[in-house]
Amino acid sequence: MERGELTGAARWALLGFPFGMTGAASLAPGTRWAMSGHGDNVQRVGVIGLGSMGMGMARRLVAAGFRVAGYDVREAASAALAAAGGVQAMSPAAAAEAADILVVMVVNAAQVDAVLFGPDGAVAALPRGAVVMLSATVPPSFAGATASRLAASGHLMLDAPVSGGAAGAANGTLTVMGSGPPAAFAKAEGALAAVAGKVYRLGEAAGVGSTVKTVNQLLAGIHIAAAAEAMALGVRAGADAKTLYEVISNSAGASWMFGNRVPHMLAGDYTPLSAVDIFVKDLGLVLDTGRELRFPLPLAGTAHQLFLMAAAAGLGREDDAAVVKVYEKLAGISVSGGKQPP
Repeated sequence: MERGELTGAARWALLGFPFGMTGAASLAPGTRWAMSGHGDNVQRVGVIGLGSMGMGMARRLVAAGFRVAGYDVREAASAALAAAGGVQAMSPAAAAEAADILVVMVVNAAQVDAVLFGPDGAVAALPRGAVVMLSATVPPSFAGATASRLAASGHLMLDAPVSGGAAGAANGTLTVMGSGPPAAFAKAEGALAAVAGKVYRLGEAAGVGSTVKTVNQLLAGIHIAAAAEAMALGVRAGADAKTLYEVISNSAGASWMFGNRVPHMLAGDYTPLSAVDIFVKDLGLVLDTGRELRFPLPLAGTAHQLFLMAAAAGLGREDDAAVVKVYEKLAGISVSGGKQPP
């Protein structure tokens, strides 16, 4: 069955979305923006994807005075944005109506394609000349192809993946790895300033931003895996876990991921801020890029296998620091407990 033949919950489910969150009618054109109560000279921003990253970005845009309409397949998420001062959109098209800028922060390339070009897709409703800020982590080749499709429909695109996690999104301190035409950067300048602490302009070609994000995810995934392996080794050898963390944090072996993720391991708190499944996907993209370029990536491949093992063990929706549980199971240790269990 072709994807275009699917309707409602079935179509979204194949893309990894929950059931039961599609099919609601959009607000009438113009109604949702009028409800926001802002002046007519304020830029209008649509945000598609209100997870931990997209919601943080949307809230920052609201706080900065933008007129923000948000859509998510989880209706409760868009309702929460409305309660924070935004407007609840009931479809991607409704989020895009009359928008000057459309932020797309979904999970993968298939979801980007669906929310932009599928049934009730945003592009058909997005005014010509609007900027699509593609902030999902996608293959560089997909970013380039999407920019070409948007150009054909009269839209600009910024290939603008981000780093900084849920905390960076909430605090407006994300790093944006952007590439795209100067006109797109100019139009989105205010929105970028609202969500980011650093905006890197990496050139005009779409795909460059996603290439840099691919490199970032290679390093991030390897560093999380290495942190888990190091902590598990130390505990298995008899070191006190908290002391080990303190020493390494002040030594040359430290990394940003070590400092950020090991506290999750020590606390035994795997409430997902960035899930194991995200790195299954992102390291998969890294390896796909390596295959396209005929470039060997042995460290990324090993880290990917560790995240796959964690996902196979049922840990996919837990915080990515839960990769340490693979070592805990193999060695009969507990990093949070700091010693071997009796």
